[in-house]
Amino acid sequence: MHFAKRMFTYNYRLFDRYDRPIASLAVLADDSASWRPGNFGFSLFGCRHWLEYPLVKLIDFADRLETLLEDANPFAIVTAAHLLTRQTRGDAEQRYAAKWRLARLLYERNWDRQRIIDLFAVIDWMMTLPVELEAKLWQALTTLERNKTMPYVTSVERLGYTRGHSEGREEGREEGRRTEAETLVRKLLQRRLGVLPGQIDARVGALSLERMEALGEALLDFASVDDLDAWLRQH
Repeated sequence: MHFAKRMFTYNYRLFDRYDRPIASLAVLADDSASWRPGNFGFSLFGCRHWLEYPLVKLIDFADRLETLLEDANPFAIVTAAHLLTRQTRGDAEQRYAAKWRLARLLYERNWDRQRIIDLFAVIDWMMTLPVELEAKLWQALTTLERNKTMPYVTSVERLGYTRGHSEGREEGREEGRRTEAETLVRKLLQRRLGVLPGQIDARVGALSLERMEALGEALLDFASVDDLDAWLRQH
């Protein structure tokens, strides 16, 4: 579906459901400087239905990377992670250095344990590394947490960070990535659709990493559990 049309649809569906004014905001993470779909609507027989909404392009912050890294706002570090992911595409060593820098920043903020864990989950999801560099990063994180007496990220197995990362096992890394994907997708589905019926929930849990990542993109178009059910039947 056309992006602006989807924004239009979400806006009126939310208005219809909650019967209150709805504000829409788009955050665009694509690489195109010119693509800025900020409105959608139509007019017919004197009737005009139109939505115009503010949008933010993350690439517009590329020249403010250092400022973002110094900002204590959690959204700033997520934006910085996105920009660094783009900048280090195809350069594993540079990506390792960027990911390690972001990880250290998390521990320098006066944030609570859960916030650090959640933000690292996002960073780890964005900035994938080759097995050997992933193992190197986890060893560095283990040392950092030991020195700071802050065993946060490396002790949280429920997020899917398995010892396969630090041991360099490809199967462990793959399973860890899949578990991370499932955790994030389930959070998004719960926010969008509420509690899932048992059978559908089980089918989501059985998806492969590739299918889970595809679902993470597709669920943006879901308006009901029926949409999720239809997608699962097709995949």
